[in-house]
Amino acid sequence: MVRGRGAGGAVHEPYPPEDVLLDGFLALRTPEGFKAELIDGDSIVSPPPGGQHDRAISRLIRQVIQRSSTDMDVSGNRGLALPRGDRCPTDHAIPDVVFAPVELDVLADDDAYMPPHGVALVVEVTSTRPDNDRGAKRHCYARGGIPLYVLVDRDRRTVTLFSEPSGDDYAESHSAAFGKPIQLPAPFSFELDTADFT
Repeated sequence: MVRGRGAGGAVHEPYPPEDVLLDGFLALRTPEGFKAELIDGDSIVSPPPGGQHDRAISRLIRQVIQRSSTDMDVSGNRGLALPRGDRCPTDHAIPDVVFAPVELDVLADDDAYMPPHGVALVVEVTSTRPDNDRGAKRHCYARGGIPLYVLVDRDRRTVTLFSEPSGDDYAESHSAAFGKPIQLPAPFSFELDTADFT
């Protein structure tokens, strides 16, 4: 290990590189409306999404609130602190939507980035970095043990449900073209209508 001397000759241990990255990330001051994420070691700052992005999110949230067999809390742009892994170093992701059963009350955590325990579903709607939603974020959510991940891919005009997290990926995935329904399993237990996601 490399040791250095600070002012006055005091010996200090250097920060591990991932701690420097995390500290720098957490100190970021993003412009109003923007969001910052740390994904696979990259700091990503994204501009506010457009209307079609928000419309898809709104339609999905409405269906979950009205049709889910379990009462759900919902949060838009809630930060998740996800565990390290092969493809997922200390990551701080901000899904477009987080759903968790009301009875677990996990959204009461005041930290900017909460642990993923109790989260039932995360949702991403593609915008400026679709490959990030398709790959890196999927791996991070699986590593965090989040049971379900819905990707609304506006470029490909598909909705994909990822389920059964195993390591840093999901063992199962089911895709449907916009306009075709996709079955959300328990605790939601309803058929998600994708017609309005265009």
